[in-house]
Amino acid sequence: MRKIVIATAVLSFVLCTVAMAASTHHPAKKQNEQLASQPKERLGTLSCVVAGGVGMILGSSKSVSCTFKQRTGKVERYAGSIGKLGIDVGVTGKSYLSWVVVNTAPTRVGDGALAGTYVGASAGASVGLGLGANVLVGGNSKNFALQPLSAEAGTGINVAAGVSRLQLTSAK
Repeated sequence: MRKIVIATAVLSFVLCTVAMAASTHHPAKKQNEQLASQPKERLGTLSCVVAGGVGMILGSSKSVSCTFKQRTGKVERYAGSIGKLGIDVGVTGKSYLSWVVVNTAPTRVGDGALAGTYVGASAGASVGLGLGANVLVGGNSKNFALQPLSAEAGTGINVAAGVSRLQLTSAK
């Protein structure tokens, strides 16, 4: 019995030493990342500026510049494009989109984790000032949802409805 207690104590000591070494091996990642262990956890807010442009009846593509503000206060920058496939007729000026970002599965947040492709439904209209809604899901591992609806404000004369695709890359 005494040998089992000694062996257990030695094994515990070895495992604790290995665990401590593993946890201190990557301190930079722990400081820059937020872990989301529960699904549908609010991670922060993604705010984007969308360049103006012309809708081409069956679709459009515009550049975006985005800022993701995590719940912890850390800010990340992203660049990319947003496109619509469906009805998109008219001319728009610069517009602004803002989403609440939630996770769809346990995941990490930080260091460009939101980069990837998001797909969903969108609709919007403007005569002078305009409003719109976009529901998107995606990311590299489909771990993020831009929910529930985005707030969109812009100027121009435009009607759009269809499937939207947002592509984001980390912009340091």
